[in-house]
Formats: sequence, structure tokens, C-alpha cells
Amino acid sequence: MRISHATVVIGAACMLILQACKKDEYVYPSVVTEFVDARTDADGTLTQLITDKGEVMDIQYREGLGGLAGDTVYRTVSMFRTLESGEAFIYSAQLILSQLPETADFFKEGIKTDPVDIRSIWQSGNYLNMILTPLVKDQDHTFRFIEYGIEEKDGGKTLRLGLYHDRHGDGEAFTREVYLSVPLWKYKGSLCQGDSIFFHIHTYKEGETIRKFTFPEIN
Repeated sequence: MRISHATVVIGAACMLILQACKKDEYVYPSVVTEFVDARTDADGTLTQLITDKGEVMDIQYREGLGGLAGDTVYRTVSMFRTLESGEAFIYSAQLILSQLPETADFFKEGIKTDPVDIRSIWQSGNYLNMILTPLVKDQDHTFRFIEYGIEEKDGGKTLRLGLYHDRHGDGEAFTREVYLSVPLWKYKGSLCQGDSIFFHIHTYKEGETIRKFTFPEIN
């Protein structure tokens, strides 16, 4: 993953502000920005949004929704509004890193845990989501997820995951937001609802730290 990732899917259609209308005559649309799954059809056009609550919405067609792999589900941070028809109108959608965690032997040159700061980290649906702010300058950074293993104790299980971050010797000039989602559905069948998830992450402020979550009911 390149830290300088761009908005890959859609860039058009900002909300219009009608200056000729009085404030009480214009109702702004209810727009939300969320981490959601976005599904393409066989032609590689975005056709559906799936929220982390499991709600499926057809996407109202417009130019700029194509050019992706066909019959694929992408993890995105999307800005959209729900129309009266129940469809979603997308203003923007950015693809984000959502790779399956890998065990230590996958990382042939060793596990790198260069620091980041945590803007936000939360669990929703089948994912563990995070917005991180590493310090960057002009080099690519590599992010992945590490699977340290599953421990069983006192009748319950604990999954230990972590953040792989290789800054490749980059300078520390300014912060950049990075959006990541850990797919927890990989562990359906290995963990039960209520088991523990410990996510290990190296931060500037806290050093090595752990965020604790509860394994969800996987849809």
C-alpha cells in the first residue's frame, strides 16, 4: 500500500450551495461518511454499498463509477446520501487497505512496527477499523496486519493481531491520515462471539500499546 494513495474511484459531484435561495428555503441533503463495502458488477461498475450493519443499498448510476475489477467487493471510506428510493448517491469513495492478517513467517525480512499515532480505532460489523496518522515526508510506507496467534484460557479465546508498518527510512515532516480495516471474518469458525481481540500497535505517544475488543457475531 502506498501511503500517498489517492481517491481511486469517484471525484465528482460536490454538494451545490444555491446562493439565490434563502437559508430557510434550502434543505441540505443528509450526507454521511462511513467505512463501507462497495460491490461491483461483472463490468467493474460500483452497484451496491453494504454498511457494517448489514444494510445493502443499490447505488444510483452516474458517470465515474466504473473502471474497477468485476464482481469484487472493495473496502472503502465513502461519502453518500440515501435517496427516497432507498438507493445511495455517492459523492466520493476511497479504496482503503483491508488485507487479511498474515503470520510471522510471511514477513521474510522481519516484522516492522514503526510508530504511528491513533486518530481513531473502532470495531464495526465484520471489521476492526482505524484511522492512523504516521509522520511522513516523501517515501512510500508499507502497512499490513500481523496475526500473532490465538490463545485459549479459562474457556475463552484471545486473538492477538498487530500493525506492520515499514516507513522505509522516511523523514518525519508532517502527518498523513491512513485508513485501514482488518477483516475479522477470517476467524469465523476459529473464534466465538464474545472472545477477545488484542490489537498491538506501536505509537509515538504510548510506545507499544494494546487496544482490546470483543469478537463480533460474524455475518
